Amino acid sequence: MNDVGISERLRVDGYAVVPAVVGEAECDSLAANVEAFEEIGAGSRTLLRLPWCRELARRLRANTVVAPMLPVGAVAVQCTLFDKSPAKNWLVSLHQDLSIPVKRRVDRAECSGSSEKEGQIYVQLPVSVLEMLVAVRVHVDPCPPESGPLRVVPGSHVFGRLDRERAEQMRKERGELVVAVPRGGGLTMRPMILHASSKATEPMPRRVLHFVFGPARMLLGLEWPGTI
Repeated sequence: MNDVGISERLRVDGYAVVPAVVGEAECDSLAANVEAFEEIGAGSRTLLRLPWCRELARRLRANTVVAPMLPVGAVAVQCTLFDKSPAKNWLVSLHQDLSIPVKRRVDRAECSGSSEKEGQIYVQLPVSVLEMLVAVRVHVDPCPPESGPLRVVPGSHVFGRLDRERAEQMRKERGELVVAVPRGGGLTMRPMILHASSKATEPMPRRVLHFVFGPARMLLGLEWPGTI
């Protein structure tokens, strides 16, 4: 699939795989960098504070395949490590990504569900803001079907916020796809797409760096906590 085809798939289906966003040597380097987090659980939401992660965000933003899929003037606003392994194996039920880190809470009816995680404020944003965001998941390890990759409901990102009943109905109507990604590959996705993941069925690591890119300026008086 050419670059135009990849961008079109993101627009229509809400996700697209970019076969290679980083090389083998960089995957080795990233694996070494995330080893420091392996003792604290299944990941962390605060990696964008680290110099190596900030540099990777800059390179993703400049990538000739990824860049056309990002918002105009895109900035990286978050990077989360998901570290699924034989010792830390989990599943995630069907959901949409509705919360995003912000600099401070705002008193707006459109913003709800505020919480604090790892010292950072998170708010559930309105659809008008969520629709501007694009996530880029960099796979440090190979992610075949046996390692518990994402499962997505294609095209579900254009229907706004979905309650559990409507989400399950949409999965039955539209089907669900397992998205396998090679080592060094990227999975671009709209946060509003319905997605889930199963436990890994084979003993292998599945480390993913999940970047979120958004517009430089927010709506509704919201501010990013920091950007790259």
